[in-house]
Amino acid sequence: MVRGSGSADRGSRAVRDRVQVEIGFKVGGSVGRRSDRGWVEGRTEDGGSDRGSATIWVLVVMAMVWFLVVALLFVGSARIARHRAQSAADLSALAGAVRAFAAPEEACPRARALAEANRVSLTRCAVRAGVVDVRVAVRIVLPWLGEQSATADARAGPR
Repeated sequence: MVRGSGSADRGSRAVRDRVQVEIGFKVGGSVGRRSDRGWVEGRTEDGGSDRGSATIWVLVVMAMVWFLVVALLFVGSARIARHRAQSAADLSALAGAVRAFAAPEEACPRARALAEANRVSLTRCAVRAGVVDVRVAVRIVLPWLGEQSATADARAGPR
């Protein structure tokens, strides 16, 4: 179709204007709203501007993602410390159990030496009837939460 300045062009403009009024937004243009003064583009109902609102939403979403990542890092650090503590407790109990029958007085010092080799502290050690019970603690430093500790218990022996 060849566009000209004839009556067909005026008719299509009239149809376009009617469609704009009926459906509530400007056809073939930018987003706006219809008012008694014509099209007002990029304005809210109270006359304020929508410009920059996407920036706020992006900042809010980024803050939420950042919070989630930091929380996951804290949980991950705590889980790693807990697993280190449990491994060290198991190994210390086994090291003490090796000596528990032959020389019960050497069981706890042996368990303590193995705990220190794993960079944990032995907080409790007891030998009863060849069974060694130990508790170890691992120190962990978390930003904003300070120094915390993860503990684990283990038991080793013939029963």
